[in-house]
Amino acid sequence: MDAVQEGIEFSKLFGGTVNRKCPLCGRRRAGRECPAQGRRICAVCCGTKRVVEIDCPDDCRYLVASRAHPPAVTQRQQDRDAGFLLPVFEALSSDQQKLLLLVQAILRRGHADTPGVTDDDFARAARALADTYETASRGIIYEHAAGVALVERMRPDVDTLIETARSKGLRVSDAEVADVLRRIEQAARDARKVLPGNDAAYVGLLKRTFSSDTQEELLPDAGAPEAGGSGLIVPGR
Repeated sequence: MDAVQEGIEFSKLFGGTVNRKCPLCGRRRAGRECPAQGRRICAVCCGTKRVVEIDCPDDCRYLVASRAHPPAVTQRQQDRDAGFLLPVFEALSSDQQKLLLLVQAILRRGHADTPGVTDDDFARAARALADTYETASRGIIYEHAAGVALVERMRPDVDTLIETARSKGLRVSDAEVADVLRRIEQAARDARKVLPGNDAAYVGLLKRTFSSDTQEELLPDAGAPEAGGSGLIVPGR
């Protein structure tokens, strides 16, 4: 067998991956099978783009391993995320804290992956929704606009969530809902000061904090959290 034929056979033996470049970076060897991409990618792209840019399934062995034994850089990021998130929950009632988790779960699942979405989009949308609920708390029904398409996509999701959560026993007034939404507005405006991601720092935080099935964990049967707490663990709580 000549050298060329030997090379072909060797490549076949290892699944044809010899010297195959990673399709994401185009530079390094693609050595890891990525279930989300349906193809092999390099270890660096797997580690740096995991969850943030790649919608990893929860049973991916690399994701499971990283959660069980996070590298130092990941642990530092988790610590920064926790340090940023905890003050957002302070001075809220238990039901408001649950609602804050629920709304952010909806933002993560339904809107954080929208191409080009920024923290400012979330801040303006949250402000418009907060203004609407604050107005409603005074007995006036008026939908405030934000000048961004995101608010019109978020509005029915948030309204349905609150109606369902209340029907499941979550006791939050319109004024308290407005307070929760203003926490989200402020978080979206402040995230870039302490977290990576520039104008999408809060978007990145949502992606790191909430998995693809968090909403189901928080909203069993499309409802509000069951007694005993949510399925999401906020670092440091």
